[in-house]
Amino acid sequence: MSYESEYRRSIEQPEEFWAEQATLIHWHKPPQKILEYTNPPFRKWFVGGETNACYNAIDRHLDARGDQLALVAVSTETGITREITYRELYREVNTFAAVLASLGVKKGERVVIYMPNIAEAVFAVLACARLGAIHSVVFGGFAAHNLAVRIDDAEPKLLIMADAGMRGGKAIAYKPLVDAALVQAKSPPPHVLIVSRGIDKEMQRTAGRDLDYAELRKQHEGAEVPVTWCESNEPSYILYTSGTTGKPKGVQRDVGGHLVALALSMRAIFDVGPGQTMFSTSDVGWAVGHSYNIYGPLLAGAISLLYEGLPISPDAGIWWQLCERYRVRTMFSSPTAIRVLKKHDAAFLTKYDLSSLKYLFLAGEPLDEPTAKWISEGLGKPVIDNYWQTETGWPALCLHPGLDLKPIKFGSPGLPNFGYRYRVINETTGRDCAPNQKGVLVAVPPLPPGCMTTIWHDDARFVQSYFSHFKELLYSSLDWAIRDEDGYTYILGRTDDVINVAGHRLGTREIEESVSSCASVAEAAVIGVKDELKGQVPIVFATLKSAVADAASKQEAASGMQQRVVDMLGGVAKPARVYIVNALPKTRSGKLLRRSLQALAEDRDPGDLSTLDDPNSLEEVRNALRRGPDVGQ
Repeated sequence: MSYESEYRRSIEQPEEFWAEQATLIHWHKPPQKILEYTNPPFRKWFVGGETNACYNAIDRHLDARGDQLALVAVSTETGITREITYRELYREVNTFAAVLASLGVKKGERVVIYMPNIAEAVFAVLACARLGAIHSVVFGGFAAHNLAVRIDDAEPKLLIMADAGMRGGKAIAYKPLVDAALVQAKSPPPHVLIVSRGIDKEMQRTAGRDLDYAELRKQHEGAEVPVTWCESNEPSYILYTSGTTGKPKGVQRDVGGHLVALALSMRAIFDVGPGQTMFSTSDVGWAVGHSYNIYGPLLAGAISLLYEGLPISPDAGIWWQLCERYRVRTMFSSPTAIRVLKKHDAAFLTKYDLSSLKYLFLAGEPLDEPTAKWISEGLGKPVIDNYWQTETGWPALCLHPGLDLKPIKFGSPGLPNFGYRYRVINETTGRDCAPNQKGVLVAVPPLPPGCMTTIWHDDARFVQSYFSHFKELLYSSLDWAIRDEDGYTYILGRTDDVINVAGHRLGTREIEESVSSCASVAEAAVIGVKDELKGQVPIVFATLKSAVADAASKQEAASGMQQRVVDMLGGVAKPARVYIVNALPKTRSGKLLRRSLQALAEDRDPGDLSTLDDPNSLEEVRNALRRGPDVGQ
């Protein structure tokens, strides 16, 4: 069975192909129709079928592997490791579901979950799924205003929170953020359920509203909650992503299509089966966390390794130590995390027995070739880039080692995944681009199972945001891309991350790739800033693998970056200025805050910084701008 034949079937005979994949999950009532596409771009998969995500993740495995590990929750912040079997997970989730039901949560109700990577976050998500409730996980520690906006959009019946998260040994108290959000919110939930970790000793409770999970857990321990069967196209969860209007978009996922896509991906892409271990380093608050920290591995009867902590604490070998201990088969992380490890001794990559590790998947942002080569050569394992968005819910461009591993091309996330009819088209004419010609990456609808179904309570915005960019009805990824002669796609950056230098359109990714290829560079961010003569010019902020203090060394390194860009992309792409800094501003999920960098460089307000991981990084940039560039003017 080859990738080509299966992909072709998924495009040319989608109903036959997806009917086969539907057998990977349990249906209480089988689908009556595989695809309904009478109201483009909206589509429905597995119409009339009834299933339940919690049942598929836990209940159906109990007879065959009840005593097998299902979840391992490791926190290097607290020093606590919890190993939980499928049978234990079943008990915990049933108890949690009983608590939720006692608070009035039922099918269709929304529940906001504001928690870090701890076992109870998994219990809460699966308890919602068991009841047919719609969970909306918000990244723990998100700013109060952002949390309030999401609360008002989801209008939840309940908010579940931990007392605190931890990062780098520092406690982040959640309760003050939740209290402030509920004051701002127009639709606050009647109750807040608190999972106390004993971290915030000073936590204040609001009588009548705030409830202690530990107390309610005792009351409902041992309860068995019947599964609520859901029609395939009913909402399973809402996950908010940034919107250009300032109001976040509630990406709505269905039940059946989501489960089928994830079950297929565990086999064909991630090559993980029953009893094997998958280690996704994502946060449960992100799309990868939903799909591959929680649902995907459990659907496969596998073991999910959940991690709270930094990749370099207690040292830069902690992830590889965990891979050895739990015999991880497939690991899923981000390019940013690998760049962090790249600053540390490469000996950590070979310190532990990684004979069980078959693949390292990386996603979340474009993977530059130097980073890919460093980790691939250091581990001696295939490093597989893959491209997806919160909207897609699972990889959209990838390779398929579980089916037929095609050659890896560094810099490319690979080939279209099943059901994705991708094109690269000219942004003005809408015509298909020639090989190696830059255009916008678009998908021909209907979108395959697993993708978002709409924006929560806003069908018009769904169409406007994703399907209104061209005369033809096409889903726009809003990403620049090129496709080579072999069909491999290369992502060049967001269509709003384009620098227009005297009429030449340059993707920030192209320049970042060139800068990152310098041996001294650890990481780089490129932005476009206004220029009276050229309209915009590129400027570079870069961190070095080895810190240098003297101005001459910085100037030498910065000049080398400038020259490398000229050598690789030509004089038109030459950075006007290069700033060497000790840290770049990123979100907690590792994405560079390029818009904030651009605002600071143009002396504007950097905007919402609620997701900023390290406040000192922003000050680093401000200081660099005050002192002037290390090269350029």
